[in-house]
Amino acid sequence: MNGPADPPPEGYEELRPGGPARIPGPRGAADDLDPRHAPEPLPEPPAAPEPPPPPRTHAVLKSLLGAWALAACSAEETQAVEDHLTECAQCAEEALRLRDAVGLLHPEDSLDLKPLLRSRVLEDCLGKRPARIPVPAWANPYDTETARLDALLRDFGDSEWQTPVRLKWFEEERRQTRRTTVAGVIGHLLTVDGLVATALGLDDPLGPEAPSDATGRTEHYWSSAEQPITRQIREPWREQGHTLLRTVSFAGRGVGELSVDYGPFALPLGDAFLERAFECWVHAWDIAEAVDYPYDPPSGPHLHRMIDLAARLLPSALAHRRRAGLAAPARGLVAAGAPGRTLHLEIEGAGGGSWDIALDSPAAKPSAELTVAQIALDGAEFCQLAAGHISPEDAAVGQHGDREAIRDVLFAAASLSRL
Repeated sequence: MNGPADPPPEGYEELRPGGPARIPGPRGAADDLDPRHAPEPLPEPPAAPEPPPPPRTHAVLKSLLGAWALAACSAEETQAVEDHLTECAQCAEEALRLRDAVGLLHPEDSLDLKPLLRSRVLEDCLGKRPARIPVPAWANPYDTETARLDALLRDFGDSEWQTPVRLKWFEEERRQTRRTTVAGVIGHLLTVDGLVATALGLDDPLGPEAPSDATGRTEHYWSSAEQPITRQIREPWREQGHTLLRTVSFAGRGVGELSVDYGPFALPLGDAFLERAFECWVHAWDIAEAVDYPYDPPSGPHLHRMIDLAARLLPSALAHRRRAGLAAPARGLVAAGAPGRTLHLEIEGAGGGSWDIALDSPAAKPSAELTVAQIALDGAEFCQLAAGHISPEDAAVGQHGDREAIRDVLFAAASLSRL
């Protein structure tokens, strides 16, 4: 018997035309067009890494030097050029010329800023690998002392450049003094550094008719320069120093044996750079004392080189004083290379060491067996004695042995000084 139909369960939809099916049927081709049934896309395969760019050739890097000099290269190009400059002397020299030309077009207030080839290449690239064109070891003390003095000068105002400075040196048996200014001292350093410049074939800052001895050059400059000498002297002095260092750095081996004529004497170029470093430090000390500013001695290794130069010059200075009648005569003739009477010099403190000084002839060979006297001095005090800043009588010396030989050597050390 048929009764009334039960109501459909909740959620049931009656099959009718156009209505959804209760149970999904099999997929047909038409279903593939429905985005609701589209398959999940497969992940993209990882992109192959781009091959590194080929290394730039010498010709390409050389063509970038002009842009590099103008600071117009990208960071990647700048890196490539500066790496190349540590390996290619030809391009390094061309880069130097271009940087100098840019410096003339756009002068900088400070000569030590990054655009200079020296600080840009020699300093930055030294941190990456040893440079192929380093500054010679014998020029390092000059490089350091000129930079230290320049750092002191950079903070000076116009009035400080006119601060009185008293220069001191020892001549014959007396201490001499000369009054100038801070600017005058830098002019003095510029003119004497010019002797090294001319030995390297560079222009003399005083011109071709300048005197050939250090004192005469300074007097000539002080009398002919526009008075008062101002802070403008710093730039040519600093630029000349940079030029000297660049020149010897690119000159190669053997340049240290060139002779520098000081008038009364001559020095090999390597010793001349040490002598200029010593005088730069001494006069920086004079300037710092005048403006009441502390100033440290050179580093131990550099101070040792300066002391060694003075010790090597002592036999010749002693012979010169003997010829002038200012020292006791030699005790006996000594053939070149033969052992002779000797004084043992002991320098204490930073930069110290020991040296044997031939007494009777510069050509004699020092001999431990023939040592007749000993002197002990602090390193800084020995340098002050050699600079003429203290007299031989005032030097605090530990001494033993032949008093005459000790006196002659102390006075010979003081006679190494000059204006």
